[in-house]
Order: sequence, then structure tokens, then C-alpha cells
Amino acid sequence: QVQLVEFGGGLVQAGGSLRLSCIVSVSIFSINYMAWYRQAPGKQRELVARISNGGSRYYVDSVKGRFIISRDNLQSSVYLEMNNLKPEDTAVYYCNGLGPHGRTWGWGLGTQVTVSS
Repeated sequence: QVQLVEFGGGLVQAGGSLRLSCIVSVSIFSINYMAWYRQAPGKQRELVARISNGGSRYYVDSVKGRFIISRDNLQSSVYLEMNNLKPEDTAVYYCNGLGPHGRTWGWGLGTQVTVSS
């Protein structure tokens, strides 16, 4: 069973920064899109950012200009650099592959990000 381990979250003041990391237990070379998602309390999980093997990136409007997604296929890892954090960024953040039918694997435990005002 594929395991995804997300870490790097924490409590930060508004305007602060965090860098999230995700390690996948299998090779991600063949996974065209890797993505970060988040789920805030009482809300549905949403796609935050995705990156292709070719390096093309997509961001949801609410994080454009503040978040940067990257990947390292050799390390089977995906990263999310988050800057100028806002209280509305508070959520549990998850990584996963993204295919034409949705996520590639089961979910990991995620990493909690809490932004205080």
C-alpha cells in the first residue's frame, strides 16, 4: 500500500511562512501531476496547487502569488512553500497524485497548518 507522509505544518502568525514536505513511498516519476490539497474545518477538501512532470504549475486563486509547489522525483517528494500566510489558510494539508479521475492513492494523515491573526 502506498504511503504518503506530509510534514512541516505548525502554528504561525499571519504573514509568516511555512514549507510543507510530502514523501511518497513509491516512485513518482510516472505520476504526471502531483498536488497539494487542504481541508479546513467544516469544509470540503480542495485542490490548492498541482505540478506536472514538466514543471507546469496550477494554483487556486486564493493562494496565487503566495504559495509555490515543487517536486523532486528522485526523492519521491513534493513541497509547498507558503508565504504571507493568512488565517483562512488554516487547514490540514495533504499531498497526492492527480489523475484524470481524481486522486491517485489513498490519503495520508496530512499536516496541520494553523495561522493566527
